[in-house]
Amino acid sequence: MFIDLSHTIHDGMSVYPGDAETVLVQSKQFKQDGYNNHQLSVNMHAGTHIDGPMHLIDCDKYLNQFPVDTFIGEACLIDVSQETIIDYKKEYEQLIKQRQIVILYTGYSQYYGQPKYYSDHPVLTVEFAELLIRKQVKMIGLDLPSPDQYPFEVHKRLFHNEILIIENLTNVEQLLQVPSFEIIALPLNIKADSSMARVVAKAR
Repeated sequence: MFIDLSHTIHDGMSVYPGDAETVLVQSKQFKQDGYNNHQLSVNMHAGTHIDGPMHLIDCDKYLNQFPVDTFIGEACLIDVSQETIIDYKKEYEQLIKQRQIVILYTGYSQYYGQPKYYSDHPVLTVEFAELLIRKQVKMIGLDLPSPDQYPFEVHKRLFHNEILIIENLTNVEQLLQVPSFEIIALPLNIKADSSMARVVAKAR
């Protein structure tokens, strides 16, 4: 069973405040042109996407320079839906395995597209980020627009340790009853700091 954790890309889709708007238009019509075509103008942080280190630290490693197996792997789910501050807990030491992909369920995707989604979302503590670093996780995925707020210390700590961040997941609640799963989160093969991605969970 596969569970799609990605938001649909559409014209005018929600973007982080200050980012360029998404424009998706049908540029050719079959009845008029003999074929259909669509044109997309989008910043790489719209919708479900993967942040790479170049996004917020001074480095020259593009996202497509990471090995493909970085984006695929055994995963674990942590239910933090009752928390506004996602902090370290001793129980996470056993829950999170080395080199896993960690998915957090906050339930906040229900507010996707609303102003509060960007301004009032839960955040991770530095202590939680340090746990992810010790576990050498491949990626952290969230149903949030960001793991933190300005000055983005959690972002930067993860990036300095080459831990990627999947933002704006959806349907994560469908994983709550899944005993084990794998994440497949393939970005575009694009020379950019970050990339939109189709993220799916494969239940085992």
